[in-house]
Formats: sequence, structure tokens, C-alpha cells
Amino acid sequence: MDDKIIGLLQAIEENTLLSAKSVLTTHDVVLLTGISETHLRNMRMRREIPYYRKSGKLIYYDRKEIEDWMKENRVDTFSECGERVPIKRGRNSNE
Repeated sequence: MDDKIIGLLQAIEENTLLSAKSVLTTHDVVLLTGISETHLRNMRMRREIPYYRKSGKLIYYDRKEIEDWMKENRVDTFSECGERVPIKRGRNSNE
């Protein structure tokens, strides 16, 4: 029970510290986006996500740029694009 409480307190502390940061590490971006570290590294190698390289090895991310990147390619709602919501038909429907 004590280990579980300590783990929860550590997670709360980590999330609290993350919310105050403007410059993020790879681990921070993983927590913020839910993307795995491997996928994030692959996206970085394909230059699909903005990042900064310091001293050749250290990698950092700007929080605002990551949040903006997460908001790219927004999908409009049906009401925004003036379309009717399609009626879902059964599997055997001819319509």
C-alpha cells in the first residue's frame, strides 16, 4: 500500500513539474503527447516534429511548438462545414 501511494505521489509531482516547463525533454514530450519514445525518435528523424539539438546530442522541444503541432490538421465538425450528419445504415442496407 505504501509503495502504491509513493508511486502516485511521484506521478503527481512529475505532472506538476511538467505543467510548469516551457522547454521539454524527450521524456516530457512522451508524457505530454502519449507518443512512445521510439515513435517520437522516428518522427524526429523524419523531421515530422519540431525539436532543438544542443551540443550535438541533447534534444529539447519547445512546449508551445509541440502543442501547436498537436493541434495541426484539425477536423471540422459537421456543423462547421455545413454538412448533414450521415445516417448510419445497417450492414445489408442497399442505400
